[in-house]
This record gives sequence, C-alpha cells and structure tokens, in this order.
Amino acid sequence: QVQLVESGGGLVQPGGSLRLSCAASGSIFRINAMGWYRQVLGKQRELVATRTSGGSAVYADSVKGRFTIPRESAKNTVDLQMNSLKPEDTAVYYCNAVLRHPATARLSDYWGQGTQVTVSS
Repeated sequence: QVQLVESGGGLVQPGGSLRLSCAASGSIFRINAMGWYRQVLGKQRELVATRTSGGSAVYADSVKGRFTIPRESAKNTVDLQMNSLKPEDTAVYYCNAVLRHPATARLSDYWGQGTQVTVSS
C-alpha cells in the first residue's frame, strides 16, 4: 500500500506563511498527479492545488497567486507554499496522490491523514 504523511500545519496570523509537505511511501509506482485539497467542517473537500507528472499545475481561484507547489522537492513528495494567508484558508489540508500501476495502467487515489492549518489573530 501507499501511505501519504503530511506535515507543516499549524497556527499562523493573517498575512503569514506556512509550508506544507507530503511524503509518500510504500508501493510507489507512476505518479500521475500529486497535490493538495482542503476541507472545512461541514463543507465538502475542495481542490487547492495539484501538479501532474508532466509538470503542469492547477490552482483553485481562491489561492491563485498566493499558494504554489514548488517544483523543487524530494522524490515522492509534494510541498505547498502558502503565502498571504487569510482566515478563510483555515481548514484541514489533505495530500492527494493519483498513481498509475505500470502493468495494469489502473489509476489509484490515495489520501493523507490531513494536517490542520489555522489562520487567526
């Protein structure tokens, strides 16, 4: 199996910055895409940012220009650099990886346990 472990969450004041990191371990095959989602209590999980194996990135409109997935990262990891944080960014952030098995070509979706990000004065 594949395990995704997030780190870097915490409490930050509005306008501050945090950097999240997600490390994948286990039976890692081909990474089709890897990125971040977030979820607020009582709300549906939403896309924050994701990067495909080809290097293209997609960002939610709400974070565009503030959040980035750095291209530099360790193998089987994905980071999320969050700048100019707002209270509305408060959520549990989940790492997501979509892996393709090299033999079957089937896609599998994996999720981390989540890390809390709280933006408050």
